[in-house]
Formats: sequence, structure tokens, C-alpha cells
Amino acid sequence: MKKYDFSNFTLQESDGVLILKNDYTTVGFVRFNPESEIEYIFVNPIFRKQGLAKKLLKMVEKKTCKKIIFQDPISPLGEKLLQSLGKYN
Repeated sequence: MKKYDFSNFTLQESDGVLILKNDYTTVGFVRFNPESEIEYIFVNPIFRKQGLAKKLLKMVEKKTCKKIIFQDPISPLGEKLLQSLGKYN
């Protein structure tokens, strides 16, 4: 698994949304509420399996100062993410 140099990405923040971009495209984003519930998370298929979803979730935890909670329903890819995170189940 290749780890990206996050200095090549920019982070845009709006109310309840963190968007990770590079010079060419949106790499990923996460939508959350003030209770740190994850409403939606997406990573561009080209950039998947690089640790970017985990990075976005850590950013949410840092921003809200709360442990994240995943809202139902969870997609099959979301279930895989939860399994890989272990501690967030």
C-alpha cells in the first residue's frame, strides 16, 4: 500500500464537510455533523487503498474532539472500511 505525501493535497473545509483535493481532482471528502457522526465518506477510486479514508476520519476526530460514529445504512465498501478500522466498530 503506497502512502501519499499529503503536502501535495489541499484541504477545503466548509460546515460539516472536509474535501481533500490535488491539482487535478477531488481525491476524497467526508460529511459529518457536530456530534462526529459520519454521514458520508468518499475516496476517488484512483486513490483508494492508500489510507486516505482513515486520514479523513482522523481529521474529523481532531476537528470535533469526539470519537467518530458511523450512521446507518453503511454501503458494502463502508463495511470494508469499518472492518479495516477495527477500533471504530
